[in-house]
Amino acid sequence: MKEFVIQRYRADTSTGSDHQTLLRVDDEGKVLFADNNAEVVLGYNASELQGVAAHKILASREDDPFAPVNRHRLESGQTVMVTFRHKEGFFYTASLSLRVSMRDSDEAASARITQEASSAIDPRLLRYAESAAGFGIWELDIASNQIIWTEGLYRLLELKPGTGITPEQALFYCPNGQDRVRALFRRCAHTGAPFTIDLNLITAKEKKIRATLSSRALKVGGKVRKMGGTLIDRTGEMQQDQARIRAEKILSATTAASPGLIAAVDKNLNLLHFNMPYARLFASIYGVTPRVGDNLSQLLKKHPNERHLAERLWRRAFEQDSFVVDMPITQQSGEWPVYEFHYQRLTDHPAGSRNTRKDADKGETTGAVVVASNISNRASNSGDSEYRYRHDPITGLTNRREFIARLQRSLEQKEDRASDTSLLYLNLDAFGHFNSIAGHGACDRYLRELAGTLDVRSRPQDTVARLSGDTFALLIENCTESDARKLADDTLNVIQNFVFEWQGHQLQTTASGGLLIMGKKTPADPEQLLGQAADLCHDAKTSGRNRVHTAHASRLSDNNDSNEYVDQIRNALEKQSLVLEFQSLRPVASVTWGDHIEILCRIPGYHKQDQRLQPDQFLPAAERFDLAKRLDRQVILQTLSWLDDHRLLEPRLKYCGFNLSLASVLDDTFAEFVESVVRVTNYPTESFCFEIREAHATQYPDEVAVLCDDLHRIGCRIALDGAGASVESFSLAARLPVDVIKLDRSLMLRLGNDPVQQIMVEALQRIAQEAGKITVATYIENDEILRKVRTLGIHYGQGFRIGPPKPLAELKPVAVDLSTGRIGG
Repeated sequence: MKEFVIQRYRADTSTGSDHQTLLRVDDEGKVLFADNNAEVVLGYNASELQGVAAHKILASREDDPFAPVNRHRLESGQTVMVTFRHKEGFFYTASLSLRVSMRDSDEAASARITQEASSAIDPRLLRYAESAAGFGIWELDIASNQIIWTEGLYRLLELKPGTGITPEQALFYCPNGQDRVRALFRRCAHTGAPFTIDLNLITAKEKKIRATLSSRALKVGGKVRKMGGTLIDRTGEMQQDQARIRAEKILSATTAASPGLIAAVDKNLNLLHFNMPYARLFASIYGVTPRVGDNLSQLLKKHPNERHLAERLWRRAFEQDSFVVDMPITQQSGEWPVYEFHYQRLTDHPAGSRNTRKDADKGETTGAVVVASNISNRASNSGDSEYRYRHDPITGLTNRREFIARLQRSLEQKEDRASDTSLLYLNLDAFGHFNSIAGHGACDRYLRELAGTLDVRSRPQDTVARLSGDTFALLIENCTESDARKLADDTLNVIQNFVFEWQGHQLQTTASGGLLIMGKKTPADPEQLLGQAADLCHDAKTSGRNRVHTAHASRLSDNNDSNEYVDQIRNALEKQSLVLEFQSLRPVASVTWGDHIEILCRIPGYHKQDQRLQPDQFLPAAERFDLAKRLDRQVILQTLSWLDDHRLLEPRLKYCGFNLSLASVLDDTFAEFVESVVRVTNYPTESFCFEIREAHATQYPDEVAVLCDDLHRIGCRIALDGAGASVESFSLAARLPVDVIKLDRSLMLRLGNDPVQQIMVEALQRIAQEAGKITVATYIENDEILRKVRTLGIHYGQGFRIGPPKPLAELKPVAVDLSTGRIGG
């Protein structure tokens, strides 16, 4: 139940009208009570309003106080401006505030907690507790020498409950330690001293178990009259101890027989285990012999570079299941053997389970183990030529030839992957300046150290390569687009924060990148993909450096038209000269007051006589060269600026929709941008709606849900655009926190003569109706579709039959003639 205070609003006063009324509405939206001022404010007396649905006296569904946007604002203590329908038929504005909010079933029941007497505990509850926890309770009356057992103790010894048994017979199930148990019982009976003892028992079915027997003296008048205690099953702990001992023996034997290096640490980098080859090599390099329990960071305290590298590698092992890295055994100067290090995470997941990623995620990380093998023979220049054929001689990373081969294999296997593969092309900014400062030798060392850092920070399934001089590439496999974007940004941050010190100089720079998202329709030519990624990287470098430009791989290479489009888009963005149009949304099922519009964008030419670019022309180029996000923001800024210059539209503008690109949907800062610009406008935030494509919501449901929550918090609305284009439409329409459902063009074009499309539209309308959401039919091009849409109960329509796109300048308030002159028009 909610109580609302309603006050008539007048624009010629700062505080509105003095008349206000109190309305009490239940959770189903029906009026329960209205005070005596209802007739003055609403035009209805109190008796006429009782039992009436609240939306009957509202101008439109956007004014419903139970709608998500209004509800969030009211519950946060804000006042909402809504439009009411007077009993006489005219519309007027009033302020609505929430006085009391209580669900009809929210009154708490009276309850309290007290300590229950043990004699009043239900025996069934005691049996359940004993069975679940694996224990039994016993009690000995010293005078009569009679022992009472609960059912749990019979069950623990695998005896039928109630079986007649003497104390001496009970001791038969304890083949060892009978004399000690008797002595403990006698001491407890005479002195009252409690005891606890672990016993190895054999049950009636000859099953070996371990149990803990405990006893306490029960005194009456200062004398021990009874004894009692528990027998607790510890068999699981015994089995774990035995498994641990066996594992330690197997581990010791395995590590002793291995010629490689083996070591294990806990999460604090304390050594848990290592074999003799590891200890001997560690002592020969660092001059200290490690012992179990030693801390690696402390052991390497005098070698800071080695310590930092070791800590980074082990930390990475704690975060990933496993990874492999090839590098010299130490970073100290000199000729050192190259080892292949296999790191594996350790978890507390129970032994014996399948070693899968899903199982590993169930356990808590307890440490990691490394197994290292000497690969100097195949890594050295005089050794295996295959290694030199595939690796860069300076950094040890994969070279261009091998990277192309791995990219080709990835493209051949793309149909089997659940997620996309991405290609990150990186070029260091102003790296040539290092040569004049430090020379080629120092530059090579910088590249070698940076390559090691990039390799360590990359995921185990990804490939890092050095393509040429200061150009690197990262093949990101099985990764969603949003995660790939974050990984690209993280990589740029790693490069920016990397500092190489050389003879008093600090070599530090940034990088520009091109991130190419490769879907299932990606061209199969690796060189073409590298070229597209290189173009993106060049675009990022010329746009200011230290940034990543992202696009989806294209089957067509760049042509003159796309390059011209990009230049035209940039020119319009720099001059803030986008051409804005609007297309109206009109009610088709009922009369609704106010303007409902969607903002459309066109790209102007360099001269007035040049033809403007339409969305199907400029959007592919904008997405490829990472300009879509800037376009979205510029459209919003220009629209709000125009609206602020036409403040007389404020009472009429009920809906102003903006289309969002995928780049904006995945942008973590977009909601902050929206909040910063709508906060300073004179228009209510609920009049702005952001439209998200269904395809984007299907591919990134979590990111879209977070964006919806952030925009709702601001007070804006969200529309699901293109609903009905896939089988996911129905679940998205019901599950996603959106306010408006815009039906897809494919549903509208065949609506007049396709009964299947009519059923789908009707189903979406019913889902929206039950969820309290508004439906919009797009692409209404003729009277036949309009009649069918009206029959199905769709709320709004959009299309050339409703109204074609018009310049935003034509959206002006109606002209009003006053004694002081004409306003509006």
